[in-house]
Amino acid sequence: MFPRGIAVIAVTRQGVETAITIKQTLDTEGLKNSVFVPRKYYTGNVCNFVEKMGDFVKENYCKFDAIVAVMATGITIRAVAPYLESKLTDPAIVGVDALGKFVISLLSGHYGGANDLTKIIAKGIGATPVITTASDSMGKQSIDELAKILHLTIENPKSLVPVNAAIVNGDRVVLVLVGDVKIPVDVVEGFEVKWVKNCDEAVEIVKCYDAGAVVTRELVKLDFSKPVTLLRARRIVVGLGCRKDSCCEHLVEAVNVALKTVGLSAGRIDVFASVDIKQDSAAMLNAAKLFNLPFEFLSVEVLRSLSHQDLSPDSKLVQEKIGVGGVCERAALIIAGKNSNLILKKICLNGVTVAIAEGK
Repeated sequence: MFPRGIAVIAVTRQGVETAITIKQTLDTEGLKNSVFVPRKYYTGNVCNFVEKMGDFVKENYCKFDAIVAVMATGITIRAVAPYLESKLTDPAIVGVDALGKFVISLLSGHYGGANDLTKIIAKGIGATPVITTASDSMGKQSIDELAKILHLTIENPKSLVPVNAAIVNGDRVVLVLVGDVKIPVDVVEGFEVKWVKNCDEAVEIVKCYDAGAVVTRELVKLDFSKPVTLLRARRIVVGLGCRKDSCCEHLVEAVNVALKTVGLSAGRIDVFASVDIKQDSAAMLNAAKLFNLPFEFLSVEVLRSLSHQDLSPDSKLVQEKIGVGGVCERAALIIAGKNSNLILKKICLNGVTVAIAEGK
């Protein structure tokens, strides 16, 4: 969550104190963050903020996944207004009053994660969370929230307004899964779920409902008579590495910890990946069976050939042992496909390394 980090900005003395408390909460949650304060309030472990709020936003709007503004909401809204593009691309914008009494989800509540961030900060600093998105206030799940949870790409964003309106108004809304898409339906709320073999069947199913969403693996163009959001399932790959003496239980535990870290359901994983010298590892094969997932193995040469900005620094020990400086991240990225990225850099637990990649 928020891999590019969260910018926490304060402009008053009281606001700086609140911002530092917010930082402590974000640190505890393991969320990457930076606090920016005016030079006259610099206290260490924060960054100097000498520009006007509008100048700061202009320079940093696309550099962070979220901006937490500890100041009057009017200042925040005026600062970000010139740069707003889409709820699918704008960073999460959260407002907090200087005394830390209220935390307000302002922009990109679902897809950008502002609603979740609001809840995290409010709980951490003892404030009241303010979330005004219609689906949340009514206890319903919006399409963009579903897409975020399940790592789905929204192919026709203009459909979100009429489909979400149907959800809020209590209309019959269907979620159609096409082919072999892997969607854990236990996290789906408020939709009737149908499985079909192909897109033609999906079109016919939707005719019986007021609105819907169709999930496929490939980008498709379909004509519907009702409001329908097209969702494409991104490929999710878990890369693994382990010591010779690692057991199946350790692998399963490490994978579960990794999934929990990024809020991902095991039912959303497509495949495990590792280096081919592990292809006879009983621990790895048994773990894959427990998750009911296939395993793909890559040669050292193929792993070594990858150059990617998300890769962690090479491990000298792994380099000396097998000839490549890392396994799990490389394997996950390669199997996830072209233009993939890491949604979780490698973590280590009981001699097991895990990384998670997402294809585009």
